[in-house]
Amino acid sequence: MSAAAIFLGVNFAIGLCFSAVFAVVSIYSRWRFAALLFCGGLFVASLTMLAELGIAFADHPQLWAMAAYGTVLAGLIMLHWGVSVLYDRPFPKWFAASIFFAGMAAYLVVVDLPRFWWGYGFVYQGPYALVTLSAALHVFLSERRTAMDRALAIVLVVSGGHFLVKATLAAVMGPGSTPSAYVSTNYAVVSQSITAVLIVAVGLMLLAVLTLDIMAVERGRAERDSLSGLANRRGFEKAVKRVIDRRGEHQNTLILCDLDHFKSINDTYGHHAGDMVINAFGTMIAAQAGSGAIVGRIGGEEFAVFLQDTSPSMAVAVAETLRIGVRTMMIPGLPGGFVVTASFGVTALPARGDLAAALRDADVALYSAKRGGRDCVHQSRGMAA
Repeated sequence: MSAAAIFLGVNFAIGLCFSAVFAVVSIYSRWRFAALLFCGGLFVASLTMLAELGIAFADHPQLWAMAAYGTVLAGLIMLHWGVSVLYDRPFPKWFAASIFFAGMAAYLVVVDLPRFWWGYGFVYQGPYALVTLSAALHVFLSERRTAMDRALAIVLVVSGGHFLVKATLAAVMGPGSTPSAYVSTNYAVVSQSITAVLIVAVGLMLLAVLTLDIMAVERGRAERDSLSGLANRRGFEKAVKRVIDRRGEHQNTLILCDLDHFKSINDTYGHHAGDMVINAFGTMIAAQAGSGAIVGRIGGEEFAVFLQDTSPSMAVAVAETLRIGVRTMMIPGLPGGFVVTASFGVTALPARGDLAAALRDADVALYSAKRGGRDCVHQSRGMAA
C-alpha cells in the first residue's frame, strides 16, 4: 500500500473522530445546530478519503472522482454554515446550494482537461478556497473579538490558502495523468499530509471555541441563583469587584435587603409560597434598582444591591423605593391583603473601598433596622445622609 493510501486512511479516521466529538459536544452546547453542522461536515468531508481509494482501486473511477470532489465541497460548505451560525452571520440555504452547484460545475469544466495544465489545479481547488476563506471572513466580521476567535479565523485563512498552495504544487509535482494515478504520486503524499495537519488544526480550534462557550455558560450558571434569577453571592461579589477595579475612584453605595418574617411565610403558607415571594422580590428589586445596579441574592432571604456612582442620600432614596415596592407586590399563593415587608441597611463604599467591610457595615445597619421594628431603612454609622 502506498504512503498516500495510508494517509487517506489516517485522514478518514481523524475526520470520523472529530465528527463523533462534535456529536457529543452538540448535546451540551447552546450552539447545538452549529455543532451538528461541524459533525456532519467533517463526516461528509472524510468520505472523500474513501472515494480517493475508490478512484485508485475500483471500477468506474470517474464516478468516484466526482464523489471525492463533491464530498469535500459539501463538507466545507457545512463547516462554513456552522461557523456562520456560531458567529451569528447570515448564510441562507439557497446560498449553500448555489455554492455547491457552482463548485460542481467548475469541476465538470476541468475534469476532462489535462491535469498537468497550470489552470487545472486552481479551477479544481478554487471553490474549496473560496468557501473556507469566506468562513474566515465571517469570523473576522463578527462582534466576537476573543483571542480564540481570532485564532480560529487565522487557521481558516491558512486552510483556505493551502488549497491554492496545493494547486501550485499539483502543477509543479504532477497530480498523475489520471484520477486513478493520483494515489501513487508524491503530490498525493504531500497533499494528504498537509490535509491531515489542517483537519486537526481546524477541528481543534472549532472544538476549543465551543468548549470555551460551554465553560462560560456553566460559570454563569454557577454564579446565578436559579430561584430569583439574580446573581448568587459569588456572582454578585465578582461583578462588584470588577466594577471597583475598573472604576474604583468613584463613590459607590451598597444596600442589603432582608425579607421580614420570611420563616413564618414558609411555615404558614408553604415553601412554594415562600419561593414565589423570593422570585417576586428579586424581580422587583432588579426592575426598581436601575439599569446600572448590580443585584444579587446572597443568602436565603437576603439580597444585595450595589449602586455605582451613587451618593449615600440617593442610595437611601433607592432603598425607600424598594421598601415601598415590596409592600405592593402581589404574590400568588398568599391570601389577598397579605403584605410582605423587608428591612434595609445602607452603607457607603468609598473609592477603592473593601467590599467585605462594606458588606459588614451594611449588615450592621440591616440588623439595626430589624431591631427598630422592621419595614424600614437604616444607614450605617458615620454615613452621611
